[in-house]
Amino acid sequence: MPARDSFHSVMRIGPVQIGTHRDRTGCTAHAAVCTADRCGWSADYSSRTAAQLAARTHRCTVR
Repeated sequence: MPARDSFHSVMRIGPVQIGTHRDRTGCTAHAAVCTADRCGWSADYSSRTAAQLAARTHRCTVR
């Protein structure tokens, strides 16, 4: 049975959503994902602070 992807502590900074989850090794990870149409940017970080910084400095190239 595959593991469930469940995010908790979800927050939004502009068009970017940040969520905390467990990675495949069981460690806590933080994902930052841009929700703007046709942007497609996402990244995983080991700390919530790094994910928040990336969300604050993200600029969509699609207009």
